[in-house]
Amino acid sequence: MTARTWIAVAFAAASAGVAQGFGRFTLGVVLPAMRNDLGLSNTVAGSLATANVTAYLVGTLAVAIASSRITLLTIMRIGLLIAVGGQVLCAFAPGVIVLAFGMFCSGFGGAWVWIPTPVVASAAFPPEKRGTAIGLLSSGMALSIVFTSQLAGWVRRIWGDEGWRNVYVVQAVLGLLIAAGTIAVVRHAQEQLSDKGSIGGFDALRRVPGWKPVTAMYTTFGFMYLLVLAFMSSRLEDDNGWSASTASLSFTLIGLGMVVGGPIIAKSVALFGTRATLATAFSLWSTLVVLILPGWVVPTLASSVVIGMIFASIPVTLTMYFVQNASPEDYGPGFSAATLAFGVAQMISPQIGGALADWTSTFLWVLILSAGCALLGILGALGLPKRSATPPTIAPEPPTTQPLVAPSVFSVKPH
Repeated sequence: MTARTWIAVAFAAASAGVAQGFGRFTLGVVLPAMRNDLGLSNTVAGSLATANVTAYLVGTLAVAIASSRITLLTIMRIGLLIAVGGQVLCAFAPGVIVLAFGMFCSGFGGAWVWIPTPVVASAAFPPEKRGTAIGLLSSGMALSIVFTSQLAGWVRRIWGDEGWRNVYVVQAVLGLLIAAGTIAVVRHAQEQLSDKGSIGGFDALRRVPGWKPVTAMYTTFGFMYLLVLAFMSSRLEDDNGWSASTASLSFTLIGLGMVVGGPIIAKSVALFGTRATLATAFSLWSTLVVLILPGWVVPTLASSVVIGMIFASIPVTLTMYFVQNASPEDYGPGFSAATLAFGVAQMISPQIGGALADWTSTFLWVLILSAGCALLGILGALGLPKRSATPPTIAPEPPTTQPLVAPSVFSVKPH
């Protein structure tokens, strides 16, 4: 692999950070300042998160249609520009209407970047090392969350609640630079477009062993994680009296936990299996969310690291389960159907959380709801088949058929 290839993969990882870390997770960090500056209720604040997640769901469905008409690299480039455009709108939003539209653009663009980017990045690696590329994308997203949390705390210390737009200004500038580098450096040879498919895939999903508990866990995770990421800072600042800088530190630690979560979970699956790993992950989530409720600084910050690890590990483990147990022809539509359920859960989660906070005048019950949902995830993990199917073997030479992407079809050009 050449240096140019590593640079291209690095830009792909940075693009994932712009689309996911900047576009989808900044709101949870700046929400307290944004709410105070604009005088938003918790319900309206939850609606902003709902707009972002709804757009991500719409974007996910749109990718399936667009991939039969334009290349994956084109989809990635368009998505990156849309995501950065959303950050520009948020940076100069005079009120909640423009802000909501910016959130929508960020969510839609995030889907258009995140879905094709693993294919584009992993094609640069030999088949047996494609997991490395996926790990780099996850690290790019995690590092962007760490950066955002620190940036938000620094901006608030200097400009107060009124300065939250400056976070989006910095992100927009960086996003434009990364978009320019990505368009210039990342190349992807795609000989043919995807076959025109239909929206759904539930027939394929039902052919996957253990599809009911897997879908239940994916849906549960989509609902429970966003309650924490969207409202944890508000809980710490409004209910527990934390300073903005200390609250942003908790998000930094979540991001750092995400960086190492993938490798640790892969080792856990190899040693203990999927059922035990997922059951443990959901159990830890419930326990740790309860631990942060009192607002004790040291336990909360320590819990934030492990919460970040779990946040990165659960979706990776569920994806691995699909790869191991779905047939090559069922993987794409089946996993898309499960992702649809995941997206709907994300769409309603912040709205319910915001309404619950307004109704109870505290964020306590929002986090308790997340902890309770994790208990359903434990039941789902225990409902999985005791043995997964044998993972598909990757031939040392480019095969004629691949469950995901054939290296002879997708590759990053070295020049």
